[in-house]
Amino acid sequence: MKILIADEMHPSINEMIEMEGWEYNYVPDASREDILAMIKDYDGLMIRSKTFVDKDLLDCAHRLKFIARAGAGLDLIDLEEVSRRKIILFHAGEANRDAVAEHVLGMILALFNNLIRADAEVRKGIWLREENRGVELMSQTVGLIGYGNNGGATAKRLNSFGCRVLAYDKFRSDYGDAFAQEASLDRIMQEATLVSMHVPLTADTRGMINDEFVEHMAHPFYLVNAARGEVAQLGAVVRGLQSGKILGACLDVLENEKLGKLTKEQQNNFDFLIQSDKVILSPHVAGWSRESYVRINEVLKRQIKEAFQP
Repeated sequence: MKILIADEMHPSINEMIEMEGWEYNYVPDASREDILAMIKDYDGLMIRSKTFVDKDLLDCAHRLKFIARAGAGLDLIDLEEVSRRKIILFHAGEANRDAVAEHVLGMILALFNNLIRADAEVRKGIWLREENRGVELMSQTVGLIGYGNNGGATAKRLNSFGCRVLAYDKFRSDYGDAFAQEASLDRIMQEATLVSMHVPLTADTRGMINDEFVEHMAHPFYLVNAARGEVAQLGAVVRGLQSGKILGACLDVLENEKLGKLTKEQQNNFDFLIQSDKVILSPHVAGWSRESYVRINEVLKRQIKEAFQP
């Protein structure tokens, strides 16, 4: 077993792989050209988010038996081409679900209790109590769109706050549990006062939160996106905030996360968001805990071992 690790991983990956007796090459700074030149000699490829696994790369990967994605999202991988070539695909979606769920709860609580604004005011000697009166999470009907690893972990935590949780997942059935009721998307749009996105980026989910979605929500609502930035059109989010239909937004991800390369429209939307005290922002770190960094390696190693060793 020879594995090419083409992205930065927690240092524990070295010991884990060595313990299994696998041969590996750790080249986190490898360019795409480097990877294309090297991949022909490897049985496995480990990546995070910098490497696009497309037909061109796979055409060079004559020995490749598996791809291990150190994370949950698979939008940088040509899934159809990987499947056609019978290459096994591993991903560590379960490894960072707790980190994502805790981050989502943290953002919601910060928004509902005006913690960012209140902290800044007190530091300036401003003591405003009525203006910072909060909203209780338990009063909300939460609609989770996507009920996989991250959605399930988030529901478990939301349930402990006493709020009502509805969950919609296009690709599952009979998934209701003690933490969330299975619901249609239409029901969520009719009943939810807080919508949290937990879907992968696909053709179906790209731009799912748009002007039409916001308009068809029956109640003014809070929006949380810790999935993929392209799931929510920022223009629609801004217009929703301006109209009052969106009461507040927690955004860990953006449509374009290269802040130095925003289009004029994207810059205008971003400028509005950073000036609004109805918005909580973080730099795509919802699953980025110290614990999940190690756990990702553990999950991938276990999956590879189970697939290739008796």
